[in-house]
This record gives sequence, structure tokens and C-alpha cells, in this order.
Amino acid sequence: MDYEGMTSAELTVELKRLGLASSGSKSAKLERLLSMETISSESEIGDAVLITSDSTLASRMKESREVFGKEIPFFGIIVVTILFISIAAGGILGLPAVMSWLEDDPNYSLIDFDPSEARARAEHLVSLGHIEYTGRMSGSQEELAAAEANKQNFTEYGMSATLEEFDVPMFEIQSNPRIHYCIPGDYSLMPNLNPCGLDTQATRVEFQHRFDFVIQGYSGTGNYQFGDDLTIVNLSNGSDDTLWPQATGQIGMVWGSAGVGSNTDIYAKAIQNDLAALFLTNVAYNCGKVEADDCVPIFKTVDIEGLMGQTGDNLPETIPFVQLSKNMGEELTEVFENKEQNGAKIAIEVDVDNQGTRPVRVPCGIIQGDDDKLIIFGAHHDTVYSGPGAVDDTSGTATVLELARQFGIMFSEYGTPKHTIKFCTWGGEEEGLHGSKAWVEKYAESLNENLILYINLDMNHVDLDTERGKSLTLFGNYASDVEQIENIVTLFEAGHPDLASRYDINIRTLNGPKNSDTGMPYNSDHGPFVYDIQQDESDKAGHALVCYGSGSYEYHTYADDMSRFNEESLAVSAIIYGTYAKYLAWGEI
Repeated sequence: MDYEGMTSAELTVELKRLGLASSGSKSAKLERLLSMETISSESEIGDAVLITSDSTLASRMKESREVFGKEIPFFGIIVVTILFISIAAGGILGLPAVMSWLEDDPNYSLIDFDPSEARARAEHLVSLGHIEYTGRMSGSQEELAAAEANKQNFTEYGMSATLEEFDVPMFEIQSNPRIHYCIPGDYSLMPNLNPCGLDTQATRVEFQHRFDFVIQGYSGTGNYQFGDDLTIVNLSNGSDDTLWPQATGQIGMVWGSAGVGSNTDIYAKAIQNDLAALFLTNVAYNCGKVEADDCVPIFKTVDIEGLMGQTGDNLPETIPFVQLSKNMGEELTEVFENKEQNGAKIAIEVDVDNQGTRPVRVPCGIIQGDDDKLIIFGAHHDTVYSGPGAVDDTSGTATVLELARQFGIMFSEYGTPKHTIKFCTWGGEEEGLHGSKAWVEKYAESLNENLILYINLDMNHVDLDTERGKSLTLFGNYASDVEQIENIVTLFEAGHPDLASRYDINIRTLNGPKNSDTGMPYNSDHGPFVYDIQQDESDKAGHALVCYGSGSYEYHTYADDMSRFNEESLAVSAIIYGTYAKYLAWGEI
């Protein structure tokens, strides 16, 4: 037979027909088949194979046959044959016991992954960011451009592709915000009729948007000038409810230290107490990491459903909500603690439309399988509005795109997989997982029936400077999946020893209650696939695997750019999870 003229997939079929191991590269499969031609003959009795003089015991013990739908080593076949004879003779051993002896781990083969291709995709996505704010905010033209680019990539990789839009609650920043203050000049010899206005002696300070302060999710609009004579009320960490009424009609300042509530909780209190504006000073995140002498502000959203629940469906248009850097918060506090002496005045110009809905997008590439059972890879292509989002989550999206390219190659080589494989990227993640939630809600019934596994890649990245940390955490909510990942990690460490040695790979099973210490967090796009596909209380949670990286002090800041991007680190989770998905889709190829 002309084995050398066969494709890898055809070689696989022939190996399985002959009862030989079918895993490995094309050259390994070819060598295995060619070596078979030296075996002159063999006789078969049922599923038992008799060793002939042309084959050695050692070589035959390594071969296999399919028995009861399982490929079993030749030695196992002998045991099964002996067992049949034993049972026929009244033996005491039962077949299930012996079959359990013969149960082996799957024979995985590692997939390929090209980090340079992932970096190229990441650089392109970052280049699509807002001309001034640099991000790809959900509902924006920049997010649409990213979604369209991903769909085009899926098509170029030989897949059918879709692009869906979902209208979700979303805010839009209408113009560049400003926060500045003024201390009137000294006009001791005459009254100052226009303090901080036509005031040539005034001290004026303007803060820089994105670097000193960042708008928070679902902020309202406010236009307060020096003449409004607002003051700043210190609310500590926001937990003392007796302080909040003092800030009614004024600016409330919350310090984001230990014990501070979520953005949702403190914004709800601002609404309930009718504040003019809410400032949240960052004293807890990235301190001394991004800027040596500061804690720079980060974007955080609110849970819009939770907020409306706390406020009686009230989301006012007129309460600006911004986070300040530590230095900015301290400077404003010092100035306005002495307002009675210095006459300080503040101006806030924040123009945000937080009413209504806007479209977020979900592009998917599809390799149709023999059935509709689903394996899905996902990552979010949107970023915070105020930063490039190179790590969060351009890294995950670039990983999904390179995995799609690799699986497109496998599709052309191996043919149609048993199960359907999808590669999707989500808009709306940064403001509340809106894209994945809406997509899962639309297809919940089908997902409940058909989802085999969802794999989420959100910041599956380790910084170039591994002194910040060099760990990757792989976790899932089913021990059966995690056990296989442990086996693949062992194979990965053997197959890529140099790469594996540079990272600490942690593996965890999180099968406890939702959002508990032992359960899957509902903090990224895997959440809906785990918990929202259940059609009734008796349904089990969906299977998911997730990877989180380490480092990334620039998270949700202006500094999350390509300067620390480490495409090599993406290969770790991609190869491990991709290998498992390949096995689920094609078996032992």
C-alpha cells in the first residue's frame, strides 16, 4: 500500500484499522505503518492476536487493538482473552474489574502555537484604539472595528464566521472631561469681586484625564464651575452611613482602602444621598508599581442591575463618578480642608450619557463537526476606555485568534472533527460581561444540551519582567477536566522543557458554590457558561476551564500597552488547553 502518498488523516484511519496507535506526527505514523510491512503474517482469533515468528514479543506487546470501543495495548488483549476463557470455565473474575485495570489515560499530542502570530494580532488590535483615550470601549466604533477584524481573521483561517450585535445598557463619554481648582489671589487692599475669574493672582491647578483621574462605569454628567462654590466632604472608606448626608449637594470623597465597598455600593449611596459628584481615591491598587510615587487611577464599572436594585431603578444623569490617583486625592483634600481660609473653588466638567442601550458585538469562527456538541474558546475584545488594554484582554483575544489559525490548519489536515468548535470574542465584558451574557441567554437551551467545554482566556499572560511574578493559574469547575489538564501539563513540560521551566503552572479545581473561595468566580466571560445555561435547578453547571496570568500592575490603566507584552507566555495556556480541545474534537490524532 502507498502509505507515503497518504495524508496524516488517512494514515490515522489506516493505523486504527490495523489496530495500531494512531497518535503522533505524520512522520511517526508513516514509520509505524512502514514497520508493519516487515511483519509477514498474523492470525486473529476473535479479538485475540496470536504472535507469529516474524514479530517479537516486545514489539507486539506495544501494539494495540480496539476492544469494546477502546484501544487497548496488546498485553491487555491477551488478558481479556484469558479472562473470557476464565469466565467460560467458571472463573471468579468479572469483566468490569478487568476493564478497569485496562483503563489508560488518553494519548494526547501537543498542538502547535506561534507566539509571533499572536503578537501581530495583538499589535493590530491595539492600533484600533481610540485616537485620544486609546481603548476599545464597548459600544464604540473602536470595539466594532476590533470585532470586524476578528471575524475577518476567522474567515481567513478557513472557517465560517458570524458577527452578532446585542443592545445592552451602556454609557458613552461625550467629550474630554476636566477637573481643576483655583485658590483666589490676595486682594487685601481691595475686595475680590470675581475670585478665580478675572483673577490674575489666583493659583490654578488642572488635573490630567486618564493619568490623574478616570471616569467610572455608568457615571453621570456634571458641569460645575467655580461660581457653584462646591466643597469636598471626606467620607472615609464609605462604610459610615452617618457621613453621607453631610455630602448632599456637595462632592463626596471616598478613600479606596481596606473595607471600602464596591463601586456599585458607593455609587448607590451617592445616588441615595443626592451628591453633586463622587470621587473615589485609589490608595489600594498598583501603588508604586506604575508610577514610583503614586497609585494611579483605574477604570472600574458598576453592576448596573445591582445598582438599579439598590436605588429603585434610579440611575440619575447628573452625578459624575470618577476615580482619582492617590496624589490627586491627597492634594484636593489638603486644599479643601482649608477652604474657609483659602477660599478654594473646584470645577468639574464630565459629559457622559449613561442612559439607554448601545450595541456590543460578538464575532465567532466556526468549524462544524459531525454533530452539534460544542467546544468553545473565548476572550473579550473590548478594553477599558482609558487604556490600550494590551494585557486585558488583547492578550486573550490574540491567543484565541492564533488558536483559531492552528485549528484551521488541523481542520484541513485531519478533516471534520466529531464535535463543533467555536472561537468567539466578546464585547461588553468590562462593563458587566454584557456580550457573553447576552449570547448565552440567546443560545442557553442549545448550550445546556450541547456544551462540552468552554475555555476562557482573560489575561492569560505573564509580564516580560518575571520578577513581578511568573505564575499561570489553570483552573476548572470539574475534576474530570482538571485531571486531564494535569496530564497534559506533564506532557507539555516534557515536550517544551525550556518554555515550561520559565513559568510556574498552578492547577486548581474550583467546584464549590458560585463566587465562594472554592467555587468559580463570576468575574469574566466564563461565568455565564458555567451558571447561566442551566434550564432548571436540577441541571449541572456548565464545564469551563480558565487561565489567569500574573504581574500586569498596569491593569485597567493608561499604561497597559505593548511595552511589557510577552507573547511567549500565551503559548503555555494555549498549547495545554488547545491540546485538550483537540483531543475532545478529533480523539487521539
